[in-house]
Amino acid sequence: NPNIPELFRNIFKNAYLPYRDPSTLKLFLKYINEFDYSHSEKLGDAFEYLLSVMGSQGDAGQFRTPRHIIDFVTACVNPQKNETVLDPACGTAGFLLSAYKHILKQNTDKRHGDKLTPDQRKKLAINFVGYDISPDMVRLSLANMYLHGFATPQIHEYDTLSSEDRWNETFDVILANPPFMTPKGGIRPHKKFGVQANKAEVLFTDYIGEHLNSNGRAGIIVPNGIVATTQTAYKQLRKLLVEDSLIAVISLPAGVFQPYSGVKTSVLLLDKQLAKKSKHILFLKIDNDGFDLGAQRREHDKNDLPLALKTFETFKECISNNKDFDELPSLATLVTREIVLENKDVVLSSERYFENNKNESIEFEFIRLDEVCEINPKKSELNDTPENLLVSFVPMADINENEVNFQPKEVKKLSEVKTGYTYFRDTDVLLAKVTPCFENGKAGIAKGLTNGIGFGSSEFYVLRCNELVLPMWIYLNLTTNKFRLEGKSQMSGTSGLQRVPKDFIGSFQIPLPPLSIQQQIVNEIEGYQKIINGAKQVVNNYKPIIAIKPDWEMVELGEVCDNFQYGSSQKSNDKGDIPCLRMGNIQNGEIDWSDLKYAPEEEDFEKYLLKDGDVLFNRTNSAVHVGKTAIFKGQRKAVFAGYLIRIHYHKEKILGDYLNFCLNSKEAKDFCQRVKTDGVNQSNINAQILSTFKFPLPSIEEQTLIVQKIQEEQSLVNANKKLIELFEQKIKDKINEIWGVKEVAEV
Repeated sequence: NPNIPELFRNIFKNAYLPYRDPSTLKLFLKYINEFDYSHSEKLGDAFEYLLSVMGSQGDAGQFRTPRHIIDFVTACVNPQKNETVLDPACGTAGFLLSAYKHILKQNTDKRHGDKLTPDQRKKLAINFVGYDISPDMVRLSLANMYLHGFATPQIHEYDTLSSEDRWNETFDVILANPPFMTPKGGIRPHKKFGVQANKAEVLFTDYIGEHLNSNGRAGIIVPNGIVATTQTAYKQLRKLLVEDSLIAVISLPAGVFQPYSGVKTSVLLLDKQLAKKSKHILFLKIDNDGFDLGAQRREHDKNDLPLALKTFETFKECISNNKDFDELPSLATLVTREIVLENKDVVLSSERYFENNKNESIEFEFIRLDEVCEINPKKSELNDTPENLLVSFVPMADINENEVNFQPKEVKKLSEVKTGYTYFRDTDVLLAKVTPCFENGKAGIAKGLTNGIGFGSSEFYVLRCNELVLPMWIYLNLTTNKFRLEGKSQMSGTSGLQRVPKDFIGSFQIPLPPLSIQQQIVNEIEGYQKIINGAKQVVNNYKPIIAIKPDWEMVELGEVCDNFQYGSSQKSNDKGDIPCLRMGNIQNGEIDWSDLKYAPEEEDFEKYLLKDGDVLFNRTNSAVHVGKTAIFKGQRKAVFAGYLIRIHYHKEKILGDYLNFCLNSKEAKDFCQRVKTDGVNQSNINAQILSTFKFPLPSIEEQTLIVQKIQEEQSLVNANKKLIELFEQKIKDKINEIWGVKEVAEV
């Protein structure tokens, strides 16, 4: 509709109402029509509330930032009416609107913002800028800003880390809670960043520091890795901040982002002008933010934020007036920049600089594993056991990676397994000692063994717990990154088959809380694991099903295709600008952008450039992978390799998404297994055979409805995948909390 303003077209672009049930839609419209639209500010507040109750982790790692934390950071930075304000990862524009409300409050006499002149209000409207990579987030930001009085919100769909289009823009104030998550394979940033890295949190923090005006200020919420991780890029970033703009670090309690994440966070406060005048950095440690730190985040009366804000304001005032800042409350400490920079890792963790930190933290005794576990119990325990007794047999393949439980499947006579196999009993902990099983986390607790006795691979260590520890506590410590990293460094043997020595297992030290604390932690983690297991049931068992109607025509694939194009036969490169998709990048319906190779150097590779909606078929590889299909959604410029087939289909007859679903159906997989040609090392399906695959072809209208239904189902499946990631991280965070580990690199 050309008469609708561009803002509204942008907000409603590609939007649809997911209501198939007329009565539900009618009820929805009834409530909407009863809403009072007369007060724009109340409408904006209502929309913010809607966003808060809908809030969850997004595809790009966004977490909804609690409103009181946003307002606290904004108050610390104190944006003014004449200043430009940016959020380079704006989400739903929470920080921008907090800054706007902060300025209105500063300029209020009787009515909200009544001290602002019309020209000042007009300037405010263009001073607030937001970027976000997600079209859905941009849509929500535009709506949110409009409902708060911004007629033409400056919200841009923009990849802050990979695009250079807006690199030269600088701002007086930057407020942000950048995404904590980095995609598999890392970010591929341009070369203008001061710190060379591929982690999202490093690049965003560097971007903010580099895009402040000469007297600019910023408030950034960062994961604990930014203040504590010792990798080179993190250290370079911290050194730059300390030397250029950092004036305060505020440690927030783990749990502020519950229920989305238990990740520990801090706030970095930058002020380029004051940093030049101050020899000190202020460290503040928040223990309570006005809410408990459980999943429900219930409000209570303990709140350190007001005192922290007052302390920070006093600190800034003292710097501005060249006064000493002497009266520090217990939640604050001052550290000179020299002391911070003298530390080779330039650590900015607040806990490091509090003298009384050790007295406040809970410390547990560390003890060797062989002091609380018997390693590889002797088979002599079974000398009086009948040789024909049935016992469980557990080969290595029956133990799952990173899953505590396993199901004993085989039963053998004791006489068949007593020699040459590893012996264990119910509640013993099994640990794979051979690579790669050890590195991949193959371990478990024996339960439900026949007659309480089991035998298994000779490549297991068995740990039998004494009365000081719970088996689950041992298992949790054996699956930490610290244990696996140190174990990997101690491996010996041939390059193809290395083993972790028994001496390392026995001498490895673990924290030993009282049994009651162990049980409390185990209960919490087992609760998380139940959620993970339930979500995995959804993910592993979901299969899109199309209910075929009798009047639908059955067609061969060749009838709806122009041709089948084989990919480039030239070898792809390890470096380049244009990804070359290969067999491993084609998964069930989707493209996996990790482990990329790049476009081959050949003159005619342009003909292999992918277009939005292209369907790619994996024609070769092992029997497990042959036939996998994915649709290219125009995510980025890419070409495809020779083992893939691009299917050129008639778009007036069939939708790409519908074709993609059909080629990933059980019927298609059965077809591929029937017709594939088995070679020496791999299977193959050529285009001629592929063209004979038969599938139902309803009308375009019916295809559209089918695609919408399956996409809605898959969004729920993807939500369960996110849930799995979230609660797996909660488990890691809980273990690291006991160890006192801030961040340990992945194996």
